[in-house]
Amino acid sequence: MADIDGCHLASTVILGIDGSVWAQSSDFPQFKVEEISDIIKDFGSPGTLDPTGLFLGGTKYMVIQGEPGAVIRGKKGAGGVTVKKTGQALIIGIYDEPMTPGQCNMVVEKIGDYLIEQGL
Repeated sequence: MADIDGCHLASTVILGIDGSVWAQSSDFPQFKVEEISDIIKDFGSPGTLDPTGLFLGGTKYMVIQGEPGAVIRGKKGAGGVTVKKTGQALIIGIYDEPMTPGQCNMVVEKIGDYLIEQGL
């Protein structure tokens, strides 16, 4: 998904707020409903994931700066995750080196902004 300077996301998913999968890369980790519920909860009450971290497919990401109510960012080693919330969906992108956090943010947020413009 979205090549930037020869780099691309390791995996990605677009989920409806109800947890239904709209689109998913074949290698996106098998996530638990509770993990998605916790992410959605953090969008409503920013900072709730800070003490525990963001879990996705059993992998723990340390929550780093984001945009309260709009974007959550997480870091794990040389990779990380960006989650963008729209009115009806979550766009989740997971990256590893050589992709940078900024490149991942750009891809995920651009897709999210497009969906927002489309009323989704």
